[in-house]
Amino acid sequence: MAPKLVRWGILSTGGIAETFSRDLLVDPATRNVHQVKHTIVAAASSSGISRAQEFLKTINAPSSAKAYGSYEEFVKDADIDIVYVATPHSHHYQNVMLSLEANKNVLCEKAFTVNAAQAKNLVEKAREKNLFLMEAVWTRYFPLSIYVRDAITSGKLGTVIRVFADNSSGVDPEEKFGKEHRMVNPDLAGGVLLDMGIYALTWVFQTLYTTQPPGSRKPPQVLSSLQKYPSTGVDELTTILLTFPRDAKSGGDMHAVATAGFRTANNIDGQGTCGPAIRIQGTKGEMQVWPPIFRPTRTKLILVDGTTEDKAWPQPGPGKGSGFYNGFLANKNAEGEGHGMFWEADEAGLALIEGRKEGKYEGLDESVLIMEVMDEVRRQHGLQYPDKIETTERIEL
Repeated sequence: MAPKLVRWGILSTGGIAETFSRDLLVDPATRNVHQVKHTIVAAASSSGISRAQEFLKTINAPSSAKAYGSYEEFVKDADIDIVYVATPHSHHYQNVMLSLEANKNVLCEKAFTVNAAQAKNLVEKAREKNLFLMEAVWTRYFPLSIYVRDAITSGKLGTVIRVFADNSSGVDPEEKFGKEHRMVNPDLAGGVLLDMGIYALTWVFQTLYTTQPPGSRKPPQVLSSLQKYPSTGVDELTTILLTFPRDAKSGGDMHAVATAGFRTANNIDGQGTCGPAIRIQGTKGEMQVWPPIFRPTRTKLILVDGTTEDKAWPQPGPGKGSGFYNGFLANKNAEGEGHGMFWEADEAGLALIEGRKEGKYEGLDESVLIMEVMDEVRRQHGLQYPDKIETTERIEL
């Protein structure tokens, strides 16, 4: 059977949109996916139509793809099956709501929104209109992540009790970001929690929450420490202790530590010498995942009987000699190697074909719960963003 074609519209033309789009246009057969194919039919930039035209040319989109200088006009395009929202997370709520109100299915970049109230509104709107909506937590859809979750649900690790997850970058924020960069700008919901901490929480949740039977999943208790960036007041170092309730017969409570920070690094020499940044510990074994935790390519399984399994997980793509290159901003991957964002695109495309309205490996209720956890961390430390990006009212940013 021929693969079904899914027609994408790209809302925003920044770095992550370019990486996603390059991956999207790679033939899915190169990763053994045969039910779906992707094309880009439109892109929109808030900077104007010329920027959208430049973007489409840069990503080698089909010549028939249309450029828009207005999001409002873009979402009216009847050729778009699904919109990929790639704006800063400060703008996700307004951009996703605009798309849903125009009856468009949506894949929205992480963090889903600024707060849980916004996330709940988007979920309610998607369900009211019977539309597909998914948070683009790309890491969850990697074959590596599926392997890790299978090791838990199969019982290979025994009863999983504890998880450590760190996503720290090792940069001097004053030198690299100053005051206006999106990573530290309160007007863009800057700070490590929503941009980097979401990955540490992703690993905690996909190992201790998603892997539990649906009727047994319970929200965690949350304690945290947070250090603010002096120049702008957003968080530059955040540590979260999570306790997931579980009955004694199933092994008792599960603990997790999720951390994120600018100034320290989980891979200080860039060679993996520091070891794993994720440790998933059970009564029969431990699963380790090497950084970067948002795009990991190495795992190590260590069992109590001495068995070890060290696996590499290179990202597929067109291969050497293809002339294809992708990566994020200045960090380019090897020739012919995809970045890995096509896995979430495949999931979204398959969901549309199958009639599903949310992702298979992270449902909308879980996306909302993770936003609630981040809300609680911010509440504990008085970290608030400007009203214009915290609001659930429809406004123009």
